[in-house]
Amino acid sequence: MALDAARTQEGFTSDRAATVMAAACRAAGLDATGAELIRLGENALFRLAPVPVIVRVARGEEWLPKARTEVAVSRWLAEEGFPAARIVEDLEQPFLIDGHPVTFWHLIVEGDRKATYGELGGILRDLHSLTLPAGLVLPSFDPFDKQQLRLDRAVISDDDKAFLQKRWHELRGKYGELRFETPKGPVHGDAHVQNLMVDEQGRVILIDFEAFCYDHPEWDLMVTAVEHHSLGWQTDEQYADFVAAYGRDLYDWHGYETLRGIQEFGMTTWLMQNVQEDAETEAEYRRRIAGLRNDDAPRDWRPW
Repeated sequence: MALDAARTQEGFTSDRAATVMAAACRAAGLDATGAELIRLGENALFRLAPVPVIVRVARGEEWLPKARTEVAVSRWLAEEGFPAARIVEDLEQPFLIDGHPVTFWHLIVEGDRKATYGELGGILRDLHSLTLPAGLVLPSFDPFDKQQLRLDRAVISDDDKAFLQKRWHELRGKYGELRFETPKGPVHGDAHVQNLMVDEQGRVILIDFEAFCYDHPEWDLMVTAVEHHSLGWQTDEQYADFVAAYGRDLYDWHGYETLRGIQEFGMTTWLMQNVQEDAETEAEYRRRIAGLRNDDAPRDWRPW
């Protein structure tokens, strides 16, 4: 279906995503009746009722290269036997529906527990040890690739936009001064513990390959390091398990503070996209941007 620019500019809401999801299902020959929205973040995720399939709807056509990367990475990890989410293989993916890339994934039936931080460290260690096949070309990690789009489309005050734009330029300057000493390799790009699932057989499975890239492993380690050292979202024991499993604490690296700023900025602008959804989301966005305005203030941010 062709891009409908006017509709896309209306904003990516749960209702809009549901309309796109239903059209994608019709194109794929699947039944969308009773589909359930299970998450609205960078993508909208729907669980289909008649078949064990998850539908991912991206925010706009600009995300099409990332959707293509997701499909390619899933196929590669399947060949490697790596525990990761699998696309529905008998469909030509991604679909482009009314300007929104859409992909279809096999449902992972969760067991009775969540993944641990030690398991996250182990999964990342194993992932970073893999060698990319010659035919798989991945982008470098770009922590700023979505930020301008987010700011342009955000339903926030002009004052907030001006502040975030200024912070964005400051972080880009600090990023340009970073010097990495580690070799490049496969990087997940959004490596938090919520991107692990434990299935009914107890297998820990890596999901969400939208930010997958070829770059330095620090980009994967920064997420949990910032969540612990800056936000206090893990206990000391949980973080120690993560460090022990992976073999490194990013907090000891000279570039940690720069990565902390980049991570917190991304977490804020990610949530900013959905401030129109409900009062709770807007309130959390207010907490986060208040923290960005005062680097030394305690972070009372909530996991989202």
